[in-house]
Amino acid sequence: MILVRQEIGDVLRDLRLQKGRTLRQVASRASVALGYLSEVERGQKEASSEILAAVAEALDVPISTIMREVGDRISVLEGLPVLSDVVPDDIAGLDDDLVTPELSLR
Repeated sequence: MILVRQEIGDVLRDLRLQKGRTLRQVASRASVALGYLSEVERGQKEASSEILAAVAEALDVPISTIMREVGDRISVLEGLPVLSDVVPDDIAGLDDDLVTPELSLR
């Protein structure tokens, strides 16, 4: 059985280690108890969206990056293609339609 909390914890740990930060540093920057963050990283506790946002900020990583990586890992575990690798034609241009004229840099 795939546990989303386990995948979230693995992604958070991997990102923390890639950034060369200790658990204590991230917990302090995110204002999260060290023991709680440790349990989240080990997949023993579910992190609220507020905790995830605080940890993402402490890691200087957009929360969308964390969630995308979690989704990709779950896709692999399910034996499905990774969404970021396979983008259907009808979705490929979607972001162009969502850009408002005020935000467009073209």
